[in-house]
Amino acid sequence: MRISLNWLRELVDITMTPEELAEALTMAGFEVEDIEDRRTWANGVVVGKVLECQPHPNADKLRVCQVDIGADEPANIVCGAANVRADAYVPVATLGTYLPNIDLKIRPAKLRGVPSAGMICSLTELGLAKESEGIHIFTQADLKPGSDVRPLLGLEDVILDVTSTANRADALSLVGIAREVAAFTGATLRLPEPADVAVQTSSASLTLKISEPQACPTYIGTVIEQVKIAPSPAWLQQRLQSSGVRPINNVVDITNYVLLEWGQPLHAFDRDRLQAVAGGSNLTLGVRFAQTGESLKTLDGQSRTLQEQTLLITANDRPVALAGVMGGEETEVHEGTQNLVLEAALFDPGAIRRSARSQGLRTEASARYERGVNQAELTVACRRALQLLTELAQGTVVAQETETRADQSWTRSIELRLDRVNQILGPIEVGDDVGDLPAAEVERTLTSLGCSLAPTSQPGVWTVTVPPYRYRDLEREIDLIEEIARLYGYNKFCDTLPNKTEPGYLSVDQVLTRRIRECLRAAGLTELIQYSLVKPGEDRQVAIANPLFVEYSALRTDLIAGLIDAFQYNLEQGNGPLNGFEIGRIFWKEEDGLAEADALGGILGGDPKEGKWLQSGRDVPLSWFEAKGILDSVFQRLDIAVEYQPDRRDSRLHPGRTASLWIKGNRLGTFGQLHPQLRQERGLPESVYVFELVLDVLLNELDQDENITPAFRPFSTYPPSDRDIAFFASVQVSVAELQRTIIKAAGDLLDRVELFDEYRGETVPTGQRSLAFRLVYRASDRTLTDADIEPVHQKVREALVEKFRVELRS
Repeated sequence: MRISLNWLRELVDITMTPEELAEALTMAGFEVEDIEDRRTWANGVVVGKVLECQPHPNADKLRVCQVDIGADEPANIVCGAANVRADAYVPVATLGTYLPNIDLKIRPAKLRGVPSAGMICSLTELGLAKESEGIHIFTQADLKPGSDVRPLLGLEDVILDVTSTANRADALSLVGIAREVAAFTGATLRLPEPADVAVQTSSASLTLKISEPQACPTYIGTVIEQVKIAPSPAWLQQRLQSSGVRPINNVVDITNYVLLEWGQPLHAFDRDRLQAVAGGSNLTLGVRFAQTGESLKTLDGQSRTLQEQTLLITANDRPVALAGVMGGEETEVHEGTQNLVLEAALFDPGAIRRSARSQGLRTEASARYERGVNQAELTVACRRALQLLTELAQGTVVAQETETRADQSWTRSIELRLDRVNQILGPIEVGDDVGDLPAAEVERTLTSLGCSLAPTSQPGVWTVTVPPYRYRDLEREIDLIEEIARLYGYNKFCDTLPNKTEPGYLSVDQVLTRRIRECLRAAGLTELIQYSLVKPGEDRQVAIANPLFVEYSALRTDLIAGLIDAFQYNLEQGNGPLNGFEIGRIFWKEEDGLAEADALGGILGGDPKEGKWLQSGRDVPLSWFEAKGILDSVFQRLDIAVEYQPDRRDSRLHPGRTASLWIKGNRLGTFGQLHPQLRQERGLPESVYVFELVLDVLLNELDQDENITPAFRPFSTYPPSDRDIAFFASVQVSVAELQRTIIKAAGDLLDRVELFDEYRGETVPTGQRSLAFRLVYRASDRTLTDADIEPVHQKVREALVEKFRVELRS
């Protein structure tokens, strides 16, 4: 917002320079983007009186003027403006004057052979207008030639371009900034106090019908008759121009003036046009949301199709304005306007935000309503506008109606603790020493903001009553503490450093997670990162209350679905099959609420080999055992033992090629091949495998002492001795169960056991398969003999026969 210091000085005493004021505002939390010193725009420009105006002897469009600029002799100035004439008072840039807006320094010159000692200026050359048809002619009479033009043009001013934070709606006004300046300087505040305007009786009537009291808690409609539309006085036009607002006429300028002064948007309707649009003899102004199919032509000349979230002002239920955003063209004030209806209202910030967004509009009014205008001083702003309308437009107030929601309250009390203030803000500098912020300083600071403090029964605790104009901003104790720090001065608090600086470190879970990532990358998997937001429709999903898109309106319940999508996307983009993994969080619903956990997922389906010339350039799909071997290699690097058990719970996976993974009786996760039906629906290759592990179970296993600090085990210096055992076993018996039995029966002499052959064919009984294991025996203190091995090997045979009824073949 552009702040005129001349205007601001009328509201509060300012003794600081513009630079000092800008620094103080910045330290108080307002960003001053620019300081515009208008005094430099016309430094050296004086009032001149044109004594004579003759045609130029060598140019048809030039005039040779004799101008009295208060010097001993008139200045000879060549001027090309068509409106220059004798006896006119004009601004004259004298020799040596620099005009920064057009980057020109005035020097003696000859124009078509005639000397010119100065320049008669237009408002464009003085920076007061973008375009000018000719030179500026003062309308005042009996001006003194040679006097400074800056007081006449409002150029004895400095403009600060101030930006406030989104929570400070009160600072979007001169009154709000004046309150801030008074708070941090202690200066006297002089706010305008408009008197009540008498309402003259008239036949004019006005009725209000607020259908949406939540969206419009207060509405004041005032009828003013016998107004005279005319240009605003110079002082009003100059103040609007200094604030970046173009003057239009006295009525519109007054509403804009009150907007800038009090931060309260107002709108003036042409009463007669409003009645014509409404039809009938009575006039009822209403506030409601738009209905489908309604339209309105706004002041910018655009016909707008209204949405259901668009808030409207209606006349006898016909749309006449976008509430809090922009008025309608049919009812705007024009040169022939004689009667007005002045609107002063409060609108809900959320309703105006949605309404403005639905129409793609953002105006000065909507910007203030969206932040929340000063609801406590609505009537003050309305009285101020009525006062100016009666003074500058000779209007007569003949009717006024007000409708206010009964449950409104603009007061709030907050408990503030001195101990909490000092705990949050820390010590202050007290001379050469440090100390806590005293209670008197807290009271002084908050009182300067308009708060009232009442001590409670507890020492160092106040009940703080917030002023109505800060109702939307000051809601909690921490808000008051922020205000204390802001006004007392952030730079006055001590800088404290930690007593001891310690190097950072990773937690155990972070170290182990990085180790898991390294092992997965070492196995040839690429790390993937995907959104946690997914499409809705699955069981136990957690829905998002305010999603940006319908496609991302729920939280994922597992990682497998996203990995399948990523695999399919890479295929469709011509990038080939994907071998990748992801560590991320999953979410789901439970009977007693919501739950979340970290998971590790992966997908395998691409040929990892490089150089496929032996394969004629074709990828060879992974078999189930190759994919399982990649996962096993990760577990081997992590030095953990994982068991596989048949599993059919996930319908997305092949029922005969899916296993659940277990660690010491704890379920780790699932590994399996994609179901053929799902593979066909997605257009995926035949061999695609996925796994998902519970990360916490994996981390708990890795967090064991033997895994964090593994003990060294020396290799045996004695040779191993291996024995094979083959047998027919039921297909219902898993290899993991057989291995566990072998290891338990063989005892300490067994170094390792591995399955090296499986056969199913004509020679194998129905419902069984032929399995062959290799058992490697080794001792650490001697070379084993047959006498050592055979009893143990026989014990293994007997255990297998006894537990699983296998038929031994060797």
